[in-house]
Amino acid sequence: MIDGTIARKMNTVTEFGTRFDTAADFVFVVVCLIKLLPVISMPAWLCIWIVIIALIKIINIISGHIVQRKLVAVHSVMNKVTGVLLFILPLTFPIVPLKYLAIPVCAVATFAAVQEGHFIRTDPDIK
Repeated sequence: MIDGTIARKMNTVTEFGTRFDTAADFVFVVVCLIKLLPVISMPAWLCIWIVIIALIKIINIISGHIVQRKLVAVHSVMNKVTGVLLFILPLTFPIVPLKYLAIPVCAVATFAAVQEGHFIRTDPDIK
């Protein structure tokens, strides 16, 4: 989770590293979903909310490709906060029921996804 920060501090950021980090984040989320979904009980509203977030992210990828003619990866603060919350989420299952934990995590993820779309469409410096 801190590799990008270290790369920026040491001035070793590369295009490959940026793309690889995005791909690794995607793989991490998919693997976690594959492992966690069979063992947790999720209400229907939560499944719908997760699908909506995923659709927004897919639209962002497509529009980023249309607008900038390349795969655009937005490493915003809110995307990073979402990543931290998703990383911590499974660790909190024994303490707080998922239906309560999911609301703030999904709210932050929704905001991050919408913000990402805004950045892609309005900021020509997004890579």
